[in-house]
Amino acid sequence: MSGMFINGIGMSVPARRYTQQECWDALRSSPQFNRLGPRAKAITRKVLTGNNGIATRHLVVDSLADAFELTPDALHRRFAKAAPKLATEAAMQALRHGQVSLKEIQALIISTCTGYLCPGLTSYVSEQLGLPPATVCLDLVGQGCGAALTNLRAAESIIRSGGARHILSICVEVCSAAFYLDDDPGVLISACLFGDGAAAAVVSSEPMSGRRQVRWLTSETILKPEHRDELRFEQRGGMLFNVLKPSVSRLAATTAAEVLDRSLSTAGKTRADIRAWVMHPGGRDVLVALGAQLGLSAGDLQHSADVLREFGNLSSPSVFFVLDATLKNNAPTGLWWMSSFGAGFTCHGALLEVS
Repeated sequence: MSGMFINGIGMSVPARRYTQQECWDALRSSPQFNRLGPRAKAITRKVLTGNNGIATRHLVVDSLADAFELTPDALHRRFAKAAPKLATEAAMQALRHGQVSLKEIQALIISTCTGYLCPGLTSYVSEQLGLPPATVCLDLVGQGCGAALTNLRAAESIIRSGGARHILSICVEVCSAAFYLDDDPGVLISACLFGDGAAAAVVSSEPMSGRRQVRWLTSETILKPEHRDELRFEQRGGMLFNVLKPSVSRLAATTAAEVLDRSLSTAGKTRADIRAWVMHPGGRDVLVALGAQLGLSAGDLQHSADVLREFGNLSSPSVFFVLDATLKNNAPTGLWWMSSFGAGFTCHGALLEVS
């Protein structure tokens, strides 16, 4: 059987986990809080202490007070220190899970949007892993929360060309290195929503024997640049400023439906053929909109909701976390739908055959 198979998955999050209530207490004690207007204070209080679908988030800071060291240099140091470590840890887990050795890896693809290094993260991660010098390394940046599937599509192209048998596909985000505070509602909600973490997959040209097989069948992407300004990063004062408009939930849901229908049409399948849904947990409102648009039950989106509750929105690694949870909970075999969406505005989807 040929094609591309997801043979191993690994995750890594910082050791320190904070409740939303702890984040609210820290924000109220921060020097930035008194600079916020009354409406901004009310928004953060509502999001952090209300039912927004998130209970805890993992952050790389040793204390929440450190999170409010908001200078360009401090944020860059946070990313440069944490991103290679998280990515490497996730990669090692994926290799163990996939029963693939380092010497068998022929390509390394890393996606991120929350920091910038030159040379890119592949330089640091390949060194920490001890990958062979001839390993093909690709750094993908600027794709936001949707990056996992474009990363996998790049891996698929390499595998189908015969350029590699085993590839490490990694997504890592240090969202606390893209922390910004002012009175903009989108910025405030972002500060209350995102966590830090990494996920990796070993993708191969052949499946592993004696275990559940996850075969990549087909994928689709829709790009809507006319909606670019609804979800994006801007640079302000040398820092990343997250633009997040209220329309994103509706946009994500309608575009996800378009991508799904295109893929199903190509494969000659219908929505009724999908046995499990691996959806990026962009936020509580996003999951509600996806459920309504796609006709999904709370049970269909349970794994996405569970990841959101424990980790918050991890940006690009999130959908790997959902895939791992879906596999571990023995979802029914057959066709699975995996989808992520983010800056651009872009939405991606892939049909997986799980046996």
